[in-house]
Amino acid sequence: MENKKSVDLVTSLGIKALTLFATVKDMFYLLMQILHWLFIGPFKGKAAKRDSIFDQMVFVGVKSIVIVFFIAVFTGFVLAMQSAYQLQQLGAVIYVTGLVAVSITRELGPVLTALVVAGRVGAAITAQLGSMKVSEQIESLETMAINPVRFLVVPRFLALLIMMPALAAIADLSGILGGFFIGVTNLNINPYLYIEMTKEFLALKDIMTGLLKSAVFGVIICLVACYKGLNTKGGAEGVGKATTESVVTSFVLIIVADAILTAVFYFGNM
Repeated sequence: MENKKSVDLVTSLGIKALTLFATVKDMFYLLMQILHWLFIGPFKGKAAKRDSIFDQMVFVGVKSIVIVFFIAVFTGFVLAMQSAYQLQQLGAVIYVTGLVAVSITRELGPVLTALVVAGRVGAAITAQLGSMKVSEQIESLETMAINPVRFLVVPRFLALLIMMPALAAIADLSGILGGFFIGVTNLNINPYLYIEMTKEFLALKDIMTGLLKSAVFGVIICLVACYKGLNTKGGAEGVGKATTESVVTSFVLIIVADAILTAVFYFGNM
C-alpha cells in the first residue's frame, strides 16, 4: 500500500512537472511570436488592421492613474510613519526622507504598480481573449488569414511595455509626495530640508532600476494574461477560471522576478 502511494505521488509530481515545462515552453514560444511581429512581421506581407495600440495605452495607463496614485500616496504615508517610529529612538528622523524615496523608487513603486495593473488590466485582457476563444472568434481570425498574435497580442504588449514605466514613475512621485506630507506635517521637518535630503539620498540609478523592473513586470503581465486568454477552454466557467489563474500567476511571477532583479542589481554593485 505504501509503495502504491509513493508511486502515485511520484506520478503526480511528474505530471505537474511536465505540465509546468509545457506551459513555460508555450509562453516562450508566444514571446518569440510577439518579437517576430514586432521586428520582422511589419515588413513582411500585407498588414492586417490591428487593435489600436493607443486605445490599449489609454486602457492600461490613463485609466489606471487614479488607483496607482492613491495606493502610492498612502504607501508613502505608512512608510514614513512606520520608519519615523523607529528612527525617532535613534534621533535620526531626518533619514525618513531618504528611506521613503529609495524604498519607493527601487521597490514599492514598481511592485505595487505591477500588482495593480495585473489585477485590473491582466484580468481584463484574459477575460477579453478568453471570451473570444470560447466564442470561436479567434478561429474566425485565423480563417481570414489574420494572425491572432499580431492582431490582438502585440498591441497589448506594446501598451504594457510603454505604460508600465510611466505608471511606475507616477507611483514614485506619488509615494514621495505622501512621505513629504507626513514629514512636514507630523514630523516637523522643514519642507526645503526634506526636498534637499531627498535629492541627496536619491540617485538616478535608483529611479532607472525601478523603471526597468516595471518594464519587465509589464512583459510578464502581458505574457501570462494573453497565454491564459488564448488557451481558455470550457465556456463562461473556463473564462472565469482562466482569469483567476492569470491574476494569481502574475502576482507570483512579479514577486519572483522582483527578487531576482533585486539580487542582480545588488550583486552587480558589489
